[in-house]
Amino acid sequence: MTDILKRIERQAGVDNLADILSDRLDASDLNSLLMEVFRRRSEKRTPVVLLDDYRSNRFVKPSTVDPAVMLAWDQIAFASLPPGFEAIELSPLCPLGTNSAVATVSQNKSVVTTRSVEVMSDASNVLALECAARRRQLTTASPRSTEPVHLAASHRVVRPEFDANPLMLPHFRLFALCSAGRDVGSVRFRDTALMDHIPFHLRSLRTFFGDEARLRVSVTVLDESARPHIASVMDRLRDVVDGVDIVFDDSRTKGRGYYQEVCFKIHREMPNGWIELADGGLVDWGAKLLSNAKERMFISGIGSERVCGLITTTPSSV
Repeated sequence: MTDILKRIERQAGVDNLADILSDRLDASDLNSLLMEVFRRRSEKRTPVVLLDDYRSNRFVKPSTVDPAVMLAWDQIAFASLPPGFEAIELSPLCPLGTNSAVATVSQNKSVVTTRSVEVMSDASNVLALECAARRRQLTTASPRSTEPVHLAASHRVVRPEFDANPLMLPHFRLFALCSAGRDVGSVRFRDTALMDHIPFHLRSLRTFFGDEARLRVSVTVLDESARPHIASVMDRLRDVVDGVDIVFDDSRTKGRGYYQEVCFKIHREMPNGWIELADGGLVDWGAKLLSNAKERMFISGIGSERVCGLITTTPSSV
């Protein structure tokens, strides 16, 4: 990135151009400048160029998933939510830094607009903001409030960083959950969240795919002191959901530093191997957003596009 910036500064004839734009201009002036730049650029675009761009730009191509299948999946997922979860419809935009400010995610994984906002790249992060805002209201009214907030949303997100993995798409729909609350001792928040989130994903997938689909839950312990408690939760999960492999995965490396204490993945077995469908875990975002070490937060999400791409007929919705 440094070499690219140096080249741009040479071509523009302005030293320290990135510093000037990021540090010396306030947000409103930078927005005004960028809006004018893109207004001028848009005036030079012809209809023919616009169509060529539409045909070649991977970010703007329509999804290949049948909308009827996606609708059936959403209906099943919303109907499978645990008691106490509220479904909400999110804005397509979120504040600048939604992913990078509280999570260990590069800002380059988000599409930034000219108005100090970004196109949503992860619905979990925005649900976390809404959960934190609601928890703030609760603690303002009652500082020691332990009332939890549980939210869910289905949303199309955009991921600008290219990955050679054919399963990675530039835009796709996610079904995301977020639970927020106060530490009430004995790790009850974490364990309750595991018992809410994991069975939800399994119920939804089984209803959508049918009971014959083979599913596996892989749990990774990130804090060894938590292993006995989490092993007990896994035993409870096995009692709740029959016919699903629920195992420890100590080899997982992705997500360490992002999740705290515990995280999980859910896969479905296909003829060509196991396909990852869902991911989640405990995060420290509630404590960061509310500046309160007692605040807890648990997130999870399932790749709706990937789920819907694994079936060939539209299931009956519920």
